[in-house]
Parts: sequence; C-alpha cells; structure tokens
Amino acid sequence: MSNTTPFRHGSVLCMSGLQLHRMAYTDWGDPDNPDLVFCVHGLTRNARDFDRLAAALSPRYRVICSDVAGRGLSDWLLDPSGYVVPNYVNHMLTLLARSGAERIHWVGTSMGGLIGMGLAALDQSPIRSLVLNDVGPVLDAPALRRIGEYVGRAPRFASVEEAEAYMRRVGPGFGELDDQAWREITLSSIRQAGEGWCMRYDPAIGEVMRATVDTMDANLWPLWDRIRCPVLVLRGEHSDLLSSATLAEMTQRGPGARTVVIPDTGHAPMLMKAGEIALVSDFLKAEGA
Repeated sequence: MSNTTPFRHGSVLCMSGLQLHRMAYTDWGDPDNPDLVFCVHGLTRNARDFDRLAAALSPRYRVICSDVAGRGLSDWLLDPSGYVVPNYVNHMLTLLARSGAERIHWVGTSMGGLIGMGLAALDQSPIRSLVLNDVGPVLDAPALRRIGEYVGRAPRFASVEEAEAYMRRVGPGFGELDDQAWREITLSSIRQAGEGWCMRYDPAIGEVMRATVDTMDANLWPLWDRIRCPVLVLRGEHSDLLSSATLAEMTQRGPGARTVVIPDTGHAPMLMKAGEIALVSDFLKAEGA
C-alpha cells in the first residue's frame, strides 16, 4: 500500500455453506476510534464507491467499507445460491466481530441498505443509526427486471475508455457526475483480463437475480416495522426502485424515517457530491454520533 493511500486494506474469513472465503474491506480513520461507520454498496458495486464519503467522515469516525462476497477484491462463492441477503448479514457480523466494535452506524446503498435493514431488525441489533440510500421495504419489480437485464452480461472492454463509456450508459441513475467521478467509478469497477478489461464481480450474481426476480419477496414491511434505531432514507428523484409512495409510508411506520429526495438522480445516488456527503454527515452528528 502506498504511503499516500488514506485507508488500510483488510480481509476477514467468512463462511457460506461449506466454503470459507475472504471478504475484503477498506478501513479508514483511527483504528482505535469506537465511533464506527459501516458502508455497504449496491448489487454489483464495491467498497471504493465510498472513498469520498469515507474520506470526509474519517476525521471523526472510523469507517469500514466492505466488498460484499463476489464483488471487488472479495472471493467469489463456489455456490452462487449463497448470493443472498441473509448470507451477507452473517458475513457482516463476522466483520463486526473483527472490528471489535459493539455498536455501529450503517450506510447502505440499495443491496447494502437491505443488508442493513436485515441487521437493524434483529433483537440486540448492533446498529445505532441507519442510512438507506435509495432502497426501502418495497422493491419495484420493473426496476429489478431492468437491473437484471445487464447484471453479469457486461462485455469485455478493449480499454479503460471503453469501460467508462459502458459505465456511463448503464449508470444514468447515478446522477450528474463530473469526469473525475466517472473515471474513479470505472477504475474501481474493472480488472484486467488478458489483453482487455472486465467487470470486477462474479457474473453469477446476475444469474441468481434473474432466476429469483419474479419470485423474491419484495415486501419487507414486517422487517421495517421491527427497526427501532434512527433512520435517514435518501431517494433519487427519478428512482424506479424506491417509489415516492413507499418513501412517504416509511415516515409513518416502523422507525418513522427522516427522508430526503436527491434531485436530478435516479437509482442510486453515488454519495460522491459534497451535498450528498453532508446529508449523511449531518444525520450522524444529529443523532449524537
């Protein structure tokens, strides 16, 4: 690791079925700081999505950003049926034990938010406060089908520029990002493969999603109603995964979430802009974190 790298790389041994596998993460800030924030990414994303947010939070908090199994630098699962939220919750509990923290704050984008909801709904949950980025108890089926159309089907790329063009094409919901942000997203999303480049996640994730999208339980209100910690929900103005109706109901049920709509954004805000970072930071501060 370069001396100029602002974070530490780590990994923890997790279990899925009979397979032991490594889950990678980045670790920001003072490792002895008891105020810990977990950041968990979306379906095919990775820990590096949170670089800008973690850098902004790390003077006040320790921030751990995980590569969920099959993504980023983490091992792929031998049995793709393990690519499910309950399994990921178990992995995060392993990472929590590694961190040494008793209580944490959680920032989760899309799938990362579902993992956070699952953990926050448990008795004796370690989550002190929860930020859900464009996800809620109802997952709109058309959005799931749209995502399923491209997950695991990305082509090989002859160059980084070609990969970036692809990322811009499949990620319009990320919002209006500057060129530097798109390049950061691209470089963290791909790996070299022979003479070209490919996406840095297991294509089997897409196969699992497409096989279950029409049968998966997309109504998670019973889970939501069990959550007791303070919650902030961010919704992209044009999101097709989290509807405005669901967002409104989230303020009336369960923990009674605070909500903010991010303009000119769909699914999902990348939390890379100063205003988006401030929303997360201000919420944590307001909750006495």
